[in-house]
Amino acid sequence: MRRIGRFAFLSLIASLFPIFIGSALAHGGSSGGSHAGLDIPAISHGEMAVISDYRSKISVLASRAAETNEPFRRVLNYAEIQYSYCLWGQMPGSVTDEQSPFNECAHAYLAATKAVLMAMREMPREAAAAGEIISAIDAEMAGRGLAFITCQFSGEAFNTANIVKPNWSRVPLHPASMASLTGLAALFGLAVLALRRVLRPKAQSSE
Repeated sequence: MRRIGRFAFLSLIASLFPIFIGSALAHGGSSGGSHAGLDIPAISHGEMAVISDYRSKISVLASRAAETNEPFRRVLNYAEIQYSYCLWGQMPGSVTDEQSPFNECAHAYLAATKAVLMAMREMPREAAAAGEIISAIDAEMAGRGLAFITCQFSGEAFNTANIVKPNWSRVPLHPASMASLTGLAALFGLAVLALRRVLRPKAQSSE
C-alpha cells in the first residue's frame, strides 16, 4: 500500500513538472534573444480537429530538423509552451468544444504547430516528410468535411510574445473541465495522504 501511495504521488509530481518548466520558459526563456514577437496565422476549428491528431508526429519531426533558424525555433518553443499551459491537450473538449475554457489556448498551440509544419515544407531535409503529413491532413479534412467549420476563435491570430492561458473563470461553467480538475484535485489529496502515511513511521523511528 505504501508503494502504491508513493507511486501515485511521484506520478502526479512528474505530470505537473512540465507546466512549471513551461511557465519558466515563458517568462524568462527569451531574455537572450529578440523580444519582438512573431505573428502566427489563425487556425480554423476544423483544422484543429485533424492537426491535433498529428501534433506528436509534427513535434518529433521538428525536434529533429537539422537546418533551422531563430524564427522557426521560437515558434516551435511557443507551441510547446502553449501545449503545457493547455494541460497537454488532456482536458476533455479542449480541441473540439468551443465552450471549453481551454479552447482558445488549444487554438494557440495548434496554430503554432501548423506554422511549424508549413515551415518544414520549405526545408530540404524535412520537406518530404512534412509534405506527406500535409497531404494526409488535407485528405482527412476533405473526407470529414471539416474545411469550413469555424468557431469564435477561428479568426484569431497569435503571437509568440503572448501566452494564451486557459479561461479559469469559465471552468465551473464547463462540466467536463470541472469534473476533470476535481478528479485531479482528489488524486492530489490522496497522494498527499499516502505520502504522509509513508513518512510517518520514519519520523517516529528517528525520535
